[in-house]
Amino acid sequence: MIKIHKLEIENTKRVKAVKIEPNVNGLTIIGGPNNQGKTSILDSIAWGLGGNKYKPSQAHREGSVIPPHLHIVMSNGLIVERKGKNSDLKVIDPNGQKGGQQLLNSFVEELAIDLPKFMDATSKEKVDILLQVIGVGSQLIELEQAEKEVYNRRKYLGQTADQKKKFAEEQTFYPEAPKEPVSASELIQQQQEILARNGENQRKREQITQIQYQVTQGEANIARVTQQIQELQGQLQTLQGLQEATLKDLEIAQKSALDLHDESTEELERNIQQVDEINRKVRANLDKDKAEADAADLRAQYDKLTAELTDVRTSKSDLLKNANLPLPDLSVSEGELIYKGQKWDNMSGSDQLKVSTAIVRQLKPDCGFILLDKLEQMDLGTLEDFGKWLEQEGLQAIATRVSTGEECSILIEDGYVVGQDLTETNQEVEKPAVVEPTGIIPNKPQQWKEGEF
Repeated sequence: MIKIHKLEIENTKRVKAVKIEPNVNGLTIIGGPNNQGKTSILDSIAWGLGGNKYKPSQAHREGSVIPPHLHIVMSNGLIVERKGKNSDLKVIDPNGQKGGQQLLNSFVEELAIDLPKFMDATSKEKVDILLQVIGVGSQLIELEQAEKEVYNRRKYLGQTADQKKKFAEEQTFYPEAPKEPVSASELIQQQQEILARNGENQRKREQITQIQYQVTQGEANIARVTQQIQELQGQLQTLQGLQEATLKDLEIAQKSALDLHDESTEELERNIQQVDEINRKVRANLDKDKAEADAADLRAQYDKLTAELTDVRTSKSDLLKNANLPLPDLSVSEGELIYKGQKWDNMSGSDQLKVSTAIVRQLKPDCGFILLDKLEQMDLGTLEDFGKWLEQEGLQAIATRVSTGEECSILIEDGYVVGQDLTETNQEVEKPAVVEPTGIIPNKPQQWKEGEF
């Protein structure tokens, strides 16, 4: 990985003259009070390596007649300079060949010199960058879309099932009502059939009267022909036979008449009158039954989609589990970064920095450094842990902190490194002090001529 070996900055923003050799790995903390030039150093590095889009709006130090001068030496021997009236860029590789911004862009990660751009990005933008890093963006997007679609379908079915169930519970049920709606025409037809049977019974009753009349007439005939018995013996016998047969018919008819019973049509008449009310109850019962059946069917579909949703989420989890994530315990859920079970807005400031650094680091693996501003948000214990993590990862971080404590590698005061005795003279400038990784600054008297180191 390419890192910053040393840098010299002069007359840029609040910086008057600063020379720094950052720690190869871990934190190099630039400390000091506010408005002394700490952030100006980071802005100068970003300008030097990131191009003119990072040029400060007021790059030239106020009060200086000498233009800004940046000199950065990279760990691979590359030399980056900006100097002169127009602060033109000059990039020289170890072989003495010149290069330009395109050469720097090949290994300098933009977010490494502008980390707030990542930290202030939306949740979706952060996730997109992570997915770009681990190379599963398209697959995860498909799974996310499938998960969202199944979830929305399941949610709709669940809500509809609950509504159906609630509707069924609120419906009045009439246990005495028939299962199907009643037809008034069918009831009238039944009534007519009963009346027809009753009419047949009446006809049979009237037949008895006719037979009784025939019997009376027969007796009269018998009386009349008795006188003619001698002459009409044959007729008498015939008539007697007929009489006997008729008597038998009478007996049968009388017995049959005793067994005839008329059916009442009162219930049907009541039903005909109440058919609308009956049908209203039947329809209410049918609506309740249908609502319960619909609710059960929707619940079954909901359970099926729940299983499908679980499968999609398992596939998504397996995809991320098998991916080469920048940090253990880092994942993506519902379109948001998750670290140690916490979403971005619930992460501590140090965890946000660690996640950001780890993700940005993998965007361009050749870029071995990162710039961090305002680390005063970390307490000393967290700062130490973060520094150890950077060392473990082989990363170089140049950071600022409003502090004058021992955790600071160097202190900036009024645009100078404290301990570098640089005074404006017309004499040739001596070599400035090298900042040691321990933060101890050799107290060597030096002279400084504006425009030169």
